[in-house]
Amino acid sequence: MKHRIGAGAMGLFFSLQSLGHVIYAQEKPSADQQALEQQFDALLSSESIREQVKLLADRPHHLGSARGKEVAELILAWFKQYGWQAKLETYHVLFPTPVERELQLLSPTPFTALLKEQVVEGDSYSTQEGQLPTYNAWGADGDVTAPLVFVNYGLPADYEELDRQGISVKGKIVIAKYGNSWRGIKPKVAYEHGAVGCLIYSDPKEDGYFQGEGYPQGPYKNEHTVQRGSVMDMVIYPGDPLTPNRGATEKAERLEREEAPTILKIPVLPISYHDALPLLTALKGPVAPPAWRGALPITYHVGGNGDVKVHLKVKHSWDIVPAYNVIATLKGSDYPDEWVVRGNHHDAWVNGADDPVSGLAAMLEEAKAIGELARKGFKPRRTLVYCAWDGEEQSLLGSTEWVEDHAKELSEKVVAYINTDGNSRGFFRAGGSHALTGLVTEIARDVRDPLKEVSLFDRKRAQEITSTNSVAPQKKLLDKKDYALQALGTGSDYSAFLQHLGIPSLNFSFGGEGPGGDYHSIYDNYNHYVRFKDPDFVYGKALAQTAGRAVLRLSQAEVLPFDFEGLHKAVLEYAVEVQSLAKELKQQQELNQQLLDKSIFEVAADPKKTYTTPKLKAPVPQIALDTLFSALDSLSVAADKLNARIAAFQGSKKELTAQNGRLYQAEKSLLLEQGLPRRPWYKHSIYAPGFYTGYGVKTLPGIREALEEGHYDEFQHQLRLLEQQLLILTEFLNATF
Repeated sequence: MKHRIGAGAMGLFFSLQSLGHVIYAQEKPSADQQALEQQFDALLSSESIREQVKLLADRPHHLGSARGKEVAELILAWFKQYGWQAKLETYHVLFPTPVERELQLLSPTPFTALLKEQVVEGDSYSTQEGQLPTYNAWGADGDVTAPLVFVNYGLPADYEELDRQGISVKGKIVIAKYGNSWRGIKPKVAYEHGAVGCLIYSDPKEDGYFQGEGYPQGPYKNEHTVQRGSVMDMVIYPGDPLTPNRGATEKAERLEREEAPTILKIPVLPISYHDALPLLTALKGPVAPPAWRGALPITYHVGGNGDVKVHLKVKHSWDIVPAYNVIATLKGSDYPDEWVVRGNHHDAWVNGADDPVSGLAAMLEEAKAIGELARKGFKPRRTLVYCAWDGEEQSLLGSTEWVEDHAKELSEKVVAYINTDGNSRGFFRAGGSHALTGLVTEIARDVRDPLKEVSLFDRKRAQEITSTNSVAPQKKLLDKKDYALQALGTGSDYSAFLQHLGIPSLNFSFGGEGPGGDYHSIYDNYNHYVRFKDPDFVYGKALAQTAGRAVLRLSQAEVLPFDFEGLHKAVLEYAVEVQSLAKELKQQQELNQQLLDKSIFEVAADPKKTYTTPKLKAPVPQIALDTLFSALDSLSVAADKLNARIAAFQGSKKELTAQNGRLYQAEKSLLLEQGLPRRPWYKHSIYAPGFYTGYGVKTLPGIREALEEGHYDEFQHQLRLLEQQLLILTEFLNATF
């Protein structure tokens, strides 16, 4: 039988039967696909999602706990009940939990920190046993006494400001605010500057009383709320620190703990603003710059004069514990060796109603609905694999170990990975591989916002338009046709799929209208969630509709919905950003040289305050990106020609299968064989977590970070590698269909 794809190659491709011939519809799902999705929607229930959230978040269930195993076994039983083939895949991972935590202000006024969240009246979850204490996993054991210095958010630019004030943190303990970057960057940068310990506190300006009422009166942090979390240096690699690049099976070869580069070298402790206030009040020295000041009722000082002494002690048990991944499979009828993988983690720091159970319950609702469709005769054309990960909170342990353990098979078979995590009320958020922009756009146009009764696309666009006051961008947004798919950094379970193996990936959620300071605290529970996040669980159902459609459309598509013009547009935008950055850095460096030559900084400085002349950075060379733009032009031509060939394709089912395989393998052309500088685990040349942003993405990371950090020889080398990968992708597309 011959297969022909009709004119026009943009959008999705779904088969229709007409007079015995196979034809294809573009832009919209076929009538058969629409009927399937209507049946799928009818099987989704907000009330069912509510019940699952309440049950799964009823008790603390962190990695290695008895309840964590019970949750995994419960999910396993549900998958089997839904009609899926399901199993537990267990890995054995390092997991530090604290056995000692002490924090005292020794002088000038003694104070001992509580280091404990408080029971809230009317919230029975806050009284439960089995809660992990407030701590940061993967900081070092340590017992240190040292002067205290306030370092704002603890980012490289903050230390430059301290240098200008003549303040060093060497041999000292720093206190940094949560926010503006991933938490693990703060102790990492502190250690690089010689600090011996790091405290991270939640200032009420970020998500406490400055934003609104604290819990339980409102959703925001009260004075005792603490954000737990990992501080592993996972921008080097995520997953078990002892088994990089291999699955942490029971008999896996392991590094010694002292050899693991992702375990930090100084003790770290998160604290509430109740515990931070006496420390910050005691600090004297220079008044903190205006941008550093929070919302506590004090004058913020930097300290650094040695008068404020703090004692910090942290000691952990460093145990190997089981991580239980639940893997469920529904075998494909036509293409069993092409897999669509869907995942959400099941472990939490405490109860985790928001993170991760709200997303997990939506995923389970999808699996239940698909299982019911299968009982009624539906057969997915491609194999569906649904995964509930363990150990995500400690830096993506379960998913990373599974991906590393099965890397060869996953690399060959996985068409795409669709991830979710926490979910709330508000706007549709999607990030991922830009060759799937068309798929996400059509889903966002087809699913309606449950409270506004407009498409998710239109509601998101309305938010973007009203968020800017500039006329030109507003007009552009009014005319936009594609969903603005965001680039992915890290922080959830897509990382190993996308950035290590080059598997096309998507991450979906809703949010923006469900405020709260419950993140990683004992207050992230069912009581908080139903009051402030998604009271009727209608956005849980909407999440199941969007992620479920991605799964079903990728499963059922005759031709997989990859359009590399979407990738080209994204990379072109990133290249223009880098070009502008290079120009700005060069102009700034040249101006700074003039200002130093004319003693402008020195003349402007307050003569009664300590002042250090800024250090001039290395001269920025002339940066030319002509060859990069030329490579992108070639990619654009190849993408357009590929769409035209798809539109005119005639061939057997066997030939079509082979060409589909090339479509989902194409993104691997963008992998760097040696990985990124100083972190070879990350191989994707387009997307990576930032070396100093953590969760936050750095696009074109090889050249962008080399430029930002002043590694100009490295910039040229990384530029050549990026151009090479783009040309490899172009040649790959030219040989497809």
